[in-house]
Amino acid sequence: MSLAVHCKNVTKIYDTGGQKVTALNRIDLDINIGELMMLVGPSGCGKTTLISVIAGILDQDEGTCELFGENLRNLSGKDKLNFRARNIGFVFQAFNLLPSLNAAENVSIPLIINGMKRIEAERKAVTILEQVGLGERWKFLPSQLSGGQQQRVAIARALVHNPRLIVCDEPTSALDHETGQNVMSMLKDVAMHKDRTLVIVTHDSRIFNFADRVAEMDDGQIINVKGEG
Repeated sequence: MSLAVHCKNVTKIYDTGGQKVTALNRIDLDINIGELMMLVGPSGCGKTTLISVIAGILDQDEGTCELFGENLRNLSGKDKLNFRARNIGFVFQAFNLLPSLNAAENVSIPLIINGMKRIEAERKAVTILEQVGLGERWKFLPSQLSGGQQQRVAIARALVHNPRLIVCDEPTSALDHETGQNVMSMLKDVAMHKDRTLVIVTHDSRIFNFADRVAEMDDGQIINVKGEG
């Protein structure tokens, strides 16, 4: 099976006021194309740092991390930005929707970044909003939407440019149980197909059953992977 992510001996150390903190300690992790992988563990265990390295937002200090066979650390800043813009969709814990833009305008942002004309981008944004059940609310501002609806807009924004990897940081943490289950079902239905990979950081044990595999982290290390082989 082809790999979306290949991490070998990945180490990341932060220097905080002269004190060194090892956020990632010789991480080995392979994630398959077409897989939904969850990273779980207590706060401060390194989950967000790991997805930031995987997505090329942070550079590791040691080791190798390849995304679809590309070592992002070897790319120039501009090439890395272009690679991320084409290949990665992000769903943030706080949604990160721009309050002055309506749903379609928020969703169209990745397309505009990739050079699509605004009118075409917003037309495509409405189409993807229809897929996540918000076609009739494409003109609504974030303040006019519920938390679950804002999360669906954020997911539509992550999907609209058809990325190969979608990274989600606590996608259900601000949602009640039923809404969280609905969002995960929608992610599984709309986002997953054989050529796309999802990596989800979560504390929410209620959604673990949606994963193909669950990697447990603690103290900067992966201590167990459930669902392998």
